[in-house]
Amino acid sequence: MNKICIGDKLQIQCYKHDGNVHRCWEEAIVLDETKDYIVCGNDRTLVTRSEGVTWRTKEPAIMYFFKNEWYNVVVQLKNDGIYYYCNIASPYIIEEDTIKYIDYDLDLRIFPSGDYKIHRYCGKFNAYQRVYVISGQPTITLDYINQVIRYWLPFLKRGSQGTTTRFIKLGQVTGMMIPFPPLSEQKRIIARIKEILPMIDSLKQR
Repeated sequence: MNKICIGDKLQIQCYKHDGNVHRCWEEAIVLDETKDYIVCGNDRTLVTRSEGVTWRTKEPAIMYFFKNEWYNVVVQLKNDGIYYYCNIASPYIIEEDTIKYIDYDLDLRIFPSGDYKIHRYCGKFNAYQRVYVISGQPTITLDYINQVIRYWLPFLKRGSQGTTTRFIKLGQVTGMMIPFPPLSEQKRIIARIKEILPMIDSLKQR
């Protein structure tokens, strides 16, 4: 496409790793672009899911898409404050006036009660406010990331902020130093963990 200019109207398409379209946003206005990222905004834009379900967003949002990083960030401007949603996905490309990226299926959710839970998803799921979606890469398995985040979760809780509702800041998640051995070693570690977990559960019940 031609050079992107501030004020241009683009669409957004989110894919799954199998190449199927997962979700589309009808409009995103370009607010800024650098050599590393593009910033877009929209308000009450039409969203369409792969099965044909549609709705309009409820508040203005600002989106940061990165050219060489495996995540993007959505800033939701709600009536009760500003919410940040980090979707760790593939770097974006632009084709036919459309921002395109791949979304993955592991997320860290922070509930209004202040509880923190990790979910491993396969397929479609809904991501709400204060949700961090963490994805794998070709050389990193989601099961490995899942286990590492579970190990880190107590430390993340200790650094959580807020009074009525506790929350984890984005920097706490993106700032984690995670060792990534070769893919074969990741799979070996996960296989061993799956062998040990039933033994641990049995001991806890005694």
